[in-house]
Amino acid sequence: MKGVTNRTIHQVMAAMRGRLRDLPDPSVTLVGKRWHSPYLVLISCLMSLRTKDETTLPAAERLFALAKTPEEMLRLTIPQIEKAIFPVGFYKTKAERIQAISRDLLDRFDGRVPDTMEALLSLKGVGRKTANLVLTEGFGIPAMCVDTHVHRISNRMGYVRTKTPEETEWALRKKLPREYWMEYNAFLVSWGQNICRPLSPLCSTCPVRPHCARRGVIKSR
Repeated sequence: MKGVTNRTIHQVMAAMRGRLRDLPDPSVTLVGKRWHSPYLVLISCLMSLRTKDETTLPAAERLFALAKTPEEMLRLTIPQIEKAIFPVGFYKTKAERIQAISRDLLDRFDGRVPDTMEALLSLKGVGRKTANLVLTEGFGIPAMCVDTHVHRISNRMGYVRTKTPEETEWALRKKLPREYWMEYNAFLVSWGQNICRPLSPLCSTCPVRPHCARRGVIKSR
């Protein structure tokens, strides 16, 4: 069966890079490029969970206009944070988590976001997806962040065959050339939002189609 292999992954990444020049970066990537702050990348990651990018980025901009450090965040009240980040999903819970993590960073890490997976996972509410994204976008450390887009598209292309995002992370760590670890998440998130959509993907104009196994695609455009 046709599918992306390590022989063709270089062509696939080149094709994506060319097409994505005209498309916006994911919100967390934009935060990393604009503010160059691991802390703000972490906070934007927390806000982005179960929230679309078009909601996350404006919410991040409103919040960061009020506070850009753990110390400044703790000077805000929970209602102030809620108002700034609304309407991100679960904004009340996220406002409390943002303050709790800010306090934890000050108590245990002198106000600095740690740059190791183990330490990041010790922060309440931080899972592997968020930790990997902070390492990549906040510190420039190659890591393998897998969200629903990365999991779905990696399997749809036939590059991996996995059942869960965590399985996909470990499969990609073994298979994907390390030169692509920094950009793979951002590429596939943007690809999934604009081209390789969950339902009715734009296969007719997709430059990756010659290599793609199109697993699970029932209807396309």
